[in-house]
Amino acid sequence: MAKIPTAFLFEPKDLVPYETAWFWQRKWRERLLEKPFSKQAVWILQHQSCYTMGRSGSYNNLLFDLNDDSFEFHRVDRGGEVTHHLPGQLVVYPVLDLHRYETDLHWYLRELEQVIIDVVYALGLRGERVTGMTGVWVEGKKIAAIGVGCRRWITQHGFSINVNCQMDGFSKVVPCGLVGHPVEKLNAWIPGLTTDEVQPLIRNSFSKRFRLNLYTEVSLQHL
Repeated sequence: MAKIPTAFLFEPKDLVPYETAWFWQRKWRERLLEKPFSKQAVWILQHQSCYTMGRSGSYNNLLFDLNDDSFEFHRVDRGGEVTHHLPGQLVVYPVLDLHRYETDLHWYLRELEQVIIDVVYALGLRGERVTGMTGVWVEGKKIAAIGVGCRRWITQHGFSINVNCQMDGFSKVVPCGLVGHPVEKLNAWIPGLTTDEVQPLIRNSFSKRFRLNLYTEVSLQHL
């Protein structure tokens, strides 16, 4: 029987500053590029309130003044448009070597969507794709955003799922650059739902879809 690959799983208990998580991913990707047979890594965490925009994003989709210090903003090396991170939203950052799977970003994006659809199904809801777009919707409302970066087939960035976050901050941007596509959180359908209930579902689905034995780590000494 083939051995199931192992990946380190990091699940910080506290809110993580965006730049800190971005640094962790970059360092781990450098490690995989330098040592191709190294273990992969996955982070599941929550951020302090901030906004991020991908390489090709348009500033027209920001509805706040960048000179306003009350809004934390980062232009980052991923695909996709502007999105909002905040407490109550789970963010997943896989640093994977796609040589071990499929060297195909379309395949990778669809697998990430399927992880989210699995999670939503486990909660008794129906997650859907929308043709020509990336992400997952429930009853026409977007509950998960995806934006990835890839260098020599080593991934970084990932996806976010709105669980029980405050939605007001999304009004300060055009989420994912999509006009007329409302965003929502899962506990709008399941009152009282918490991130503690959703996080294990993400972990289980990700492990299944990417055929990984996720080894829980609490230290980043491997960087």
